[in-house]
Amino acid sequence: MKRILFAIVSMLPTLASAHIGSDAGIHHDSAFIMGFIHPLTGLDHMLAMIAVGIWSMQNFRNSRRSVWIPPFVFASLLLLGGIIGFSGAIMFLVEPMIATSLLVLGLFVALRIKLPLMMGAALVGTFAIFHGFAHGSELPAAQVLSSLSGMVIGTMLLHMAGMLLGRFVLEHNGWLPRIAGAAVAFSGLGLLSGAF
Repeated sequence: MKRILFAIVSMLPTLASAHIGSDAGIHHDSAFIMGFIHPLTGLDHMLAMIAVGIWSMQNFRNSRRSVWIPPFVFASLLLLGGIIGFSGAIMFLVEPMIATSLLVLGLFVALRIKLPLMMGAALVGTFAIFHGFAHGSELPAAQVLSSLSGMVIGTMLLHMAGMLLGRFVLEHNGWLPRIAGAAVAFSGLGLLSGAF
């Protein structure tokens, strides 16, 4: 597991530097690959998705079924938000809500805040709609199904990275998730201060 975790984490900084808010010169013929890479290359989206994975592992790791529900709900409603974004619909407060998601999810991880499963899933799902809308409005309009499929798979990989990271650090050092969560929350606060 340590090798898998190291491989995933070592890829994240490279991917993050490729895109913050736009595709920053990344060009792919495949709409699927574009969709797959998109969640991995937006630092704000990447941090939120990893935080969901860590938080889910913190709170529901004693239930193999429950631990997957918040990430699955996030990915499902991300897809819904992506479809809304593709449709050309107008959605208000997208950037502030994305920033708020980092602040809230970061605090959840840092403070180890526990919520009932369905309440937690509903909260991360609400945030996911705004993340999905931002993705959907930026992805290429051609081959919608391929783009969205890639986006959802990339999102689930980020959730899994967060879950692996959460499991690893919880087994070895209970303070590391708190530090990581605080960093995510501060990044959300910084984004939020410039979002209005």
